[in-house]
Amino acid sequence: MKRRNFIQEHLSFLRVEKGLSANTLHSYRRDLEKLEAFAESFGVEIQNLSRPEIGRWVKSLSESGLSPRSIARAISSVKGFYKFLLRDGFITDDPTSELLSLKLPQHLPSFLSEDELEDLLRGPDLGTVEGLRDRAILELIYATGLRVSEAVGLTPADLDLERGIVTCRGKGSKQRFIPVGRSALGFVREYLKVRPALQGDKAAAKLFLRKSGEALTRQDVWQLIKKYTGPLGLHGVSPHSLRHSFATHLMQRGADSRSVQTLLGHSDLGTTQIYTHITNQHLRHAYETFHPRAKSRGDNSNDDRKEKAEK
Repeated sequence: MKRRNFIQEHLSFLRVEKGLSANTLHSYRRDLEKLEAFAESFGVEIQNLSRPEIGRWVKSLSESGLSPRSIARAISSVKGFYKFLLRDGFITDDPTSELLSLKLPQHLPSFLSEDELEDLLRGPDLGTVEGLRDRAILELIYATGLRVSEAVGLTPADLDLERGIVTCRGKGSKQRFIPVGRSALGFVREYLKVRPALQGDKAAAKLFLRKSGEALTRQDVWQLIKKYTGPLGLHGVSPHSLRHSFATHLMQRGADSRSVQTLLGHSDLGTTQIYTHITNQHLRHAYETFHPRAKSRGDNSNDDRKEKAEK
């Protein structure tokens, strides 16, 4: 009798019922296959692992040198898997019920200042087809907060140039409509005029194309950003930095977190609220730099003595 593939059944459930992306499903599969190999080393099927055995597996992940973030994701993957098995009656006890999720320190996302963004956007040579394409995609990501995968997945039909709206399919195939500013729209229009020169015989359906006519990839966007940030002395800038800059600059200028959440396509407001930490730091710096009474009383003591002497 053929053995049931519980991992595949679980992933199919996540794809159909939860609408998870292919990249997320690939990560879950990799984590669960590691656990399955661990179970087989004990001669046990994955659905029959005990609490102590799951605990030893988690310990083995740490000893193998995996990063805390990778371990946290693996734990999350496994907990979801056994909840699926329990819910569908394949097991009667969840061996991960007492397994604590790994709490990670919250890292503030990196972003560029408005001046740095302007310098980056001025980098492409607008006298070339590739330069117009690069300027258009950089402007569009910064203007909309698109993930790089969302940006390279766009087609010309996803743009409503008259109304200034882009239709985006994000994580879990969720669709959202994002307004686009005049600057980005202008450069996208200019790029569309020269886009046929990139199509060649292949005529890819995507909006942003390579010189060969194939669709631009996420890796291509990483490389073009590296190309334009290098001469500026900006290091470690990624496509996601533009998304973070979009959100941060909105909130620094007074946008509310609910609106930013909708624009970014976050399902959880808590994910968006990390940007409030950035803006709070920004406000604190501005206050301490420019407010006349921001310094401590001790720092102003000389000024106070001078005022008394003058009186």
